[in-house]
Amino acid sequence: MRKTVVALALLATLTACSGDDGDGDGGEDTLPTQPAPTVPTPTASGGASSTPGGPPDLGAPQQVASGLDVPWGMAFLPDGDALVAERDTGRILQVSPGGGQARRVYEVPGVDVGGEGGLLGLAVSPDYAQDRWVYAYHTSNSDNRIVRFRLDGNARPEVVFDGIRKAGNHNGGRIKFGPDGMLYAGTGDAANTASSQDPDSPNGKILRLTPEGDPAPGNPRAGSPVYTMGHRNVQGLAWDSAGRMYATEFGQNRLDEVNRIEPGKNYGWPDVEGEGDTRDGRYTNPIVTWSTDDASPSGATIAGDTLYVAALRGERLWTVPLNDGRPGEPRAELRDRYGRLRTVEVAPDGALWLATSNRDGRGDVRDGDDRVLRHPARP
Repeated sequence: MRKTVVALALLATLTACSGDDGDGDGGEDTLPTQPAPTVPTPTASGGASSTPGGPPDLGAPQQVASGLDVPWGMAFLPDGDALVAERDTGRILQVSPGGGQARRVYEVPGVDVGGEGGLLGLAVSPDYAQDRWVYAYHTSNSDNRIVRFRLDGNARPEVVFDGIRKAGNHNGGRIKFGPDGMLYAGTGDAANTASSQDPDSPNGKILRLTPEGDPAPGNPRAGSPVYTMGHRNVQGLAWDSAGRMYATEFGQNRLDEVNRIEPGKNYGWPDVEGEGDTRDGRYTNPIVTWSTDDASPSGATIAGDTLYVAALRGERLWTVPLNDGRPGEPRAELRDRYGRLRTVEVAPDGALWLATSNRDGRGDVRDGDDRVLRHPARP
């Protein structure tokens, strides 16, 4: 219920305001960041109320961190602070909802930076209060891998899953715990398209793992980590209140995708980009497509009945209404306001957080970039 209110509230604010990828392409330090000023409210390009008389209001967006170096992964601690991964430094920063100073709380060793690789996705254990585990997906000198560590410890990270092929692009990288307590990872084809259709390769897949990194029980093929296949470059994972799963995916030349993820399904890459011939049901078509210029979708999250998608090349936040798993007409918000948007997440208090990606070598750097923005929910 709380998330529903937040989703409606965000749209209210944006409606009242102005509104390749190119990716288809332990110590604790205080980092200098600006205070958390209120960012001028943008004008929305559209928005619709889903309740009579209009949805509740939402506070103006606040800048909670600035001067970051390509923020990529984001996950929340139980107290509401965010952990933010910097792709090109390997640092993990802790950011308070009240803004102020971001603190370096961890630096992942062995991160190999180059192209679209580096320190990518973050996830916090659902049992963090007991086990204190934080998970990260990163590029190493030999592969892409998932590791876990404790912020208050000095031990080297524990490798949870490795052997995901790396490349200059298409490294995937988003990780999240699902409603079932399993760890999901979106991988890319690492510029080797055949891997997406190879059931024995972890590339071009969505993986489903136990918190220890083993193939999760109940996967489509026993003993295999593969949950779905036929993907090009998955960087967004989200679930709705009914437990339905969605993923965003970069297209090559024509169409980016939102896919409804179901176990064992094949989403067609490289044989199909966007909607196409399902080969008598062998492939599953996306539920939403955009031109690559309008999207290049990375992070995704769901609040209430709205799917939010952060667009890189498109430089906007896409909102997609969901009705029992079926998508309505997408609307573009924050168009050209903050530049490239890499990550969007819903915080424990229901606020919506965004991270820009203008310092990734493909964007126009604005004063204060890269930054993290928070849309606080009002009571």
